Amino acid sequence: MSRILVIKLGALGDFIQALGPFAAIRRHHARDEITLLTTSPYVAMAQASGLFDRVATTERLPWWRFGAWLGLRSWLRGEGFQRVYDLQTSDRSSALFRLMKPGSGPEWSGIARGCSHPHANPRRDLMHTVDRQREQLQAAGIADVPAADLSFLKADLSRFGLPARYALLVPGGSAKRPEKRWPADHYVALARLWLAQGILPVVLGGRDELALAEAIAGLANGGRSLAGETSLAEIAALARGAAGAVGNDTGPMHVIAAAGCPVVVLFSAASDPALCAPRGPSVTVLRRDRLGDLPAAEVAAALPMR
Repeated sequence: MSRILVIKLGALGDFIQALGPFAAIRRHHARDEITLLTTSPYVAMAQASGLFDRVATTERLPWWRFGAWLGLRSWLRGEGFQRVYDLQTSDRSSALFRLMKPGSGPEWSGIARGCSHPHANPRRDLMHTVDRQREQLQAAGIADVPAADLSFLKADLSRFGLPARYALLVPGGSAKRPEKRWPADHYVALARLWLAQGILPVVLGGRDELALAEAIAGLANGGRSLAGETSLAEIAALARGAAGAVGNDTGPMHVIAAAGCPVVVLFSAASDPALCAPRGPSVTVLRRDRLGDLPAAEVAAALPMR
């Protein structure tokens, strides 16, 4: 039995898009012990997936925390990993390769200089995350990488008391990137169109988006806000029952799309869907340089409600 380390630190959308590669690594190393190194927000999901024997955590360490870096180095070297799959492929994760020195260290799939199984495609940064990771694993001898499977994320939704016909709105996103958000009044207009069709608009978001979600639900005169109330498992379960979903380029839309819900994801000039759009069986991307120029009627028409 070999000891395998997989590195994936975040963010949410990136973690969801790594579920297919995780499953491929698990299948390839069926008899080996696999440890995931991640950050605390993703521990519960990683454990629920059943793809890892162990889950370890780290944090974003500033360079001056020498003691923490030495502790991480001691752990990495002491675990005796035979192979590492660095699916983060950042300067931060590549630094872990250097922490293994001196010595031969484990086989390493990633972009760290001098690693045994480099993803050497010079155009890798122009590839979608899913395609890039698939090609990286192929270079390491893993040919078959499936789509993300969120079937392990299950939840009882009865406490929400939702009707049979509802659709999801995800109007939030990074507070530091307001240009990635479709304006709130456009979400209100879309919610009103859904209500006219007998579909309840359900607004999702984090606790820091409570005011936004409640405003949209209230101004729509009949919407429902679940902001701050849903776990990732509940978001996946909501997605399985929803008629459709519309949202910004933000993490929960990756969960909703991968769970099989028909989605329309809205992109501005601030991000490129060719590199990071959610993947799923029914994903439509609409893009405008300024999202305020995208009318609600066009978004409604683009969503294939089920």
